[in-house]
Amino acid sequence: MEVRELVRGYLSPLGTVTQDRIGSVICQQGESGPRVMLAGHMDEVGFMIYHITKEGFLKFHPLGGWWDQVLLGQQVVIKTHKGDIPGVIGAKPPHYLSEDDRKKIVKKKDMYIDIGVTSQEEAEKIGVRPGDPVVPATRFQVMANGKTYLNKAFDDRVGVALIIDLLRHFADTEHPNTIYGVATVMEEVGTRGAKTSVELVNPDVAIILEVDICGDVPGIEPEEGNVKLGAGPSLLLLDARMIPNLRLRDLIIETAQALDIPLQLSAMVGGATDGSQIHLHRAGVPTVVIGVPTRHIHSHVSIMHRDDYDRALQLLIAVIEKLNAKTVAGLIP
Repeated sequence: MEVRELVRGYLSPLGTVTQDRIGSVICQQGESGPRVMLAGHMDEVGFMIYHITKEGFLKFHPLGGWWDQVLLGQQVVIKTHKGDIPGVIGAKPPHYLSEDDRKKIVKKKDMYIDIGVTSQEEAEKIGVRPGDPVVPATRFQVMANGKTYLNKAFDDRVGVALIIDLLRHFADTEHPNTIYGVATVMEEVGTRGAKTSVELVNPDVAIILEVDICGDVPGIEPEEGNVKLGAGPSLLLLDARMIPNLRLRDLIIETAQALDIPLQLSAMVGGATDGSQIHLHRAGVPTVVIGVPTRHIHSHVSIMHRDDYDRALQLLIAVIEKLNAKTVAGLIP
């Protein structure tokens, strides 16, 4: 809810703001021409409390995809009805583990969140309830080179930021369409906000704005992932639940070439985006995914490069300017 209110505050001066019934925010800018939907999700990977032990430790379920190995020792915030409560993810200390057990990855089911209390009653008194959401505790930092940023939840608040900046650009500039900037909810738990918000927008064409997984870290072979930090925005060739519209894909590639914007091509066979829901709306919606390369997503911290963001915005503006009625009609196979 806090993120949604921030997003609504940024969008309100830029168009007509509405909301679907599960929380996705929709900003309409313009009233004629093709209906262009830009979607980026507000939600982040997190957790939900499902049990408080008699000693006051919190057991949790993941919300979204977490790799167990990145969790231990990380600080979190429990969002309770009485306010935020800090905690840390723990497990059985290594001093009590056998040599063989120390070599194993601790599973989420064996972890807990420690909020510094000593009983279930104390935990409940300060406001913790089963069902409370939990988010990583991380602060935004500009890194040493001045170009890269460190923080949680770039997946996918970087996409939401692109929507806001694009709508700011076109607030004083004509465009040949009606833009719907949509900050969706619950993408990480099944692209649910995309399904509800697309019903309200009923778009003619859609561009999903996302992060992309960097393949430039140690241990990843080029055939596994070739997207690099700082080498430009990416265009998704396919994912597990969508193959993009080929004509829209080509329009983006040609626009990038004309503007000398470096564009990386990638594939994600093990995941999906809001496009999985949007491209199947009614009779179908021509849809693509533009990404900002990001390292270490689905963890407590991730890293993005400002140049990738700025080039993605430049490309997006140029593509929107081309999406007039004739061009959008020509996207249909």
